[in-house]
Amino acid sequence: MKSKIYLYLFLFVSLICLYLMVSSNNMSKDYAKKSKSSIEKITKLENQVATLKDSVQQSSLKVLDMQYFSLENNDDALAYFEHLDLKDPTTYVTDKLLETNAQKGDNPLVPYEGMQNDFKINKIKVLNHKWILTDFSDGKYWGELLIKYELKDDLGVDFTLVDHLLYTRSN
Repeated sequence: MKSKIYLYLFLFVSLICLYLMVSSNNMSKDYAKKSKSSIEKITKLENQVATLKDSVQQSSLKVLDMQYFSLENNDDALAYFEHLDLKDPTTYVTDKLLETNAQKGDNPLVPYEGMQNDFKINKIKVLNHKWILTDFSDGKYWGELLIKYELKDDLGVDFTLVDHLLYTRSN
């Protein structure tokens, strides 16, 4: 009887060991799958981060390139305004130019008559202490102006049209 108990005990322990071995083997395979998929995800994320870094760097270069012709980033042109008590010359000149839109009819700086409505200046880019690039439109037709300006000591601004163009529609 004692030998049968030992035999059954040995068989029971063997079955438990077999179960633990198969179970641990399955767990290690599952862990290997999960770690492989995690590594793939991490690699994919690293590639996306690298792509985003390149994109951010390219965008930064484009912004710097676009700001090259800008009064705010031109120290030599800003030095022209040092004797005046202006915190932001770009905003001041832009506001003075937009005041020309307040007149009834077409803007006096636009050398065309509005076809749909009156031509008014929309967008303004102050290039330096002498030139402004603008966009004008009547709602359907549009064009661009190159304007020379002079900011006087009494803070008056004189605008002179240098060149202009009107885009033609081609249907």
